[in-house]
Amino acid sequence: MTTPEFPFDGPPTPVLLVGVDFGLPHFDGELEELGLLAQTAGLEPVARLACKRKVPDAALFVGSGKADEIRMLAQMHGAQEVLFDQALSPAQQRNLERHLGLPVNDRTLLILEIFAQRARSHEGKLQVELARLQYLSTRLVRRWSHLERQRGGIGARGGPGERQIELDRRMIDDAIKRTRERLVKVKRQRGTQRRQRERHETFNISIVGYTNAGKSTLFNALVKARAYAANQLFATLDTTTRQLYLGEGVGSVSLSDTVGFIRDLPHGLVDAFEATLQEAVDADLLLHVVDGSNPGFPEQIAQVQKVLHEIGAADIAQLLVFNKLDALADEARPLALSDEYEIDGRAVPRLFVSARGGTGMAALREQLAAMVRAAREPMSPGPAPELPDGAG
Repeated sequence: MTTPEFPFDGPPTPVLLVGVDFGLPHFDGELEELGLLAQTAGLEPVARLACKRKVPDAALFVGSGKADEIRMLAQMHGAQEVLFDQALSPAQQRNLERHLGLPVNDRTLLILEIFAQRARSHEGKLQVELARLQYLSTRLVRRWSHLERQRGGIGARGGPGERQIELDRRMIDDAIKRTRERLVKVKRQRGTQRRQRERHETFNISIVGYTNAGKSTLFNALVKARAYAANQLFATLDTTTRQLYLGEGVGSVSLSDTVGFIRDLPHGLVDAFEATLQEAVDADLLLHVVDGSNPGFPEQIAQVQKVLHEIGAADIAQLLVFNKLDALADEARPLALSDEYEIDGRAVPRLFVSARGGTGMAALREQLAAMVRAAREPMSPGPAPELPDGAG
């Protein structure tokens, strides 16, 4: 039994999506986000199944009865692969494949493969490679031989047996070590660039937010750049930095567009993308972009805050930008285009904009200029900068 290669050649592979509700607040009963991830990776969801359990089954994750149901549903819809919304252990994945007679993958591998397809810069490719190698090291190596064909550098395959698996694992460990060393060099280069910006007293703003919130569209609208922007998950993986002019008395600031966050982001990716996410850690201000048209935006904000805590950026000043105002029905639009929103017990200024249509963009520039001026003033008690009324 083999795992399908990424990216896919020819028609998209039909897949069955499976999600298990363990009573957690973020469960996506419609499996909408998993479906978007699957389509982004070149798969075609043909059926979906959501079920409830108190705890995962140690052997099959869903239990034998539900596994039988999954097998019948996959046969009925012609699915060639089963994709789980949660992370599976190597043993659960192996047992499910034997039970279902189909390749089984999980959300973690799916996100890793999307990142592998999208990374463009040398640093981005190194970071993805490290995360993939770390994931690979926890699996039976022979199952993932497609990674060796696609990426190269894993090593030749020999006969079966514990000896060969030990050799494979040693080669993977060596590859992880080499990749980490190369990333250290990239990190030093980034550190040099940051110190240069600090010497020039550049004010640094980083755009963060949940994936597909419209960060790159907002970035392009602010700096008139041509960063890749699309209505899909993880359209941006590599950090792009440009100068943003905010008018007389403020001058230019450094604006960076960073990778989007997502629920259950694989820990290996959080670690591997430390150098890229360092742009957020070193920022003077975080421009936190939210998809205002998504009813689940509070959970998405919470997921972004969780990652910011993990990378040590939770205490950096934030400006919330609720984007996609044009996607809201008239009766759902806010009465005011500016107010405050509570995050972790503190009030954060919030603006409503449409990066695509231009609504609120003048007010956003105004607010950014006010926050930069306030940050540059000597530390002394005084009123916080007022939120601008209306939009341009």
